[in-house]
Amino acid sequence: MKKRRVLLVGETWITTATHYKGWDHFTSTTFHDGAVFFKQAVKQNGFEVEHLPGHLAPSLFPTMLDKLFKYTIIILSDIGANSLLLHDNTWLRGMPTPNRLELIAEYVRKGGRLLMVGGYMSFQGIHGRAAYKGTPVEEVLPVEILPFDDRRECPQGVVPEPGPDFKVLNGAPKRLPKLLGYNRTNLKPDAYLVYQIGHDPLLALMEEGEGKAAAWTSDIGPHWCSDEFLKWADYSKLWGAILHWLEG
Repeated sequence: MKKRRVLLVGETWITTATHYKGWDHFTSTTFHDGAVFFKQAVKQNGFEVEHLPGHLAPSLFPTMLDKLFKYTIIILSDIGANSLLLHDNTWLRGMPTPNRLELIAEYVRKGGRLLMVGGYMSFQGIHGRAAYKGTPVEEVLPVEILPFDDRRECPQGVVPEPGPDFKVLNGAPKRLPKLLGYNRTNLKPDAYLVYQIGHDPLLALMEEGEGKAAAWTSDIGPHWCSDEFLKWADYSKLWGAILHWLEG
């Protein structure tokens, strides 16, 4: 039986803090994983998860198409385009390396499955620094990326609504808890709109070549994915429906 393998790229960060105590100060560094609940949900739906943290993506994200096809689904979560474009051999040693954004697009068109998840370094991101606008990855996504800081912060909480193509996603829960923000995008003409926030896509799906792609424009962990959402009884069910659509 073929293994159902998911490659989750990103959704980690490293924080360096400076502590001032009168005349004296010191620094501390901490590592954070925002995908704990999500990885549990993926495993509960019968998939193996390999998590490639953000700081290792430049050196370890595959540079060959056959290596990408080891995975049933590739998920990009809060990882900017530069982390995939700039392999260590290019950045540190001035050597040519494959354009991994082009590689991801080829992977999808030849039968691979891609999910982009929202965040400060997804889609166009904070101050436009995620920088996926105009890239080969945008070409295979079901949404058009805006050319500026696309975040919409909703600290009061917003409740998503089913979109006109909700029934495309078999087994998906109709009612979702509040979210605290998302990346604004525009739906492509051939895409399915499964969930929306106002007129903005929350979950869009699309078939591209021989493959499939999905865009979830909010987070999979704090802070946009509220504590209520993470502890919601159907959190695993929602991601199971999305992953099974991609797989199928």
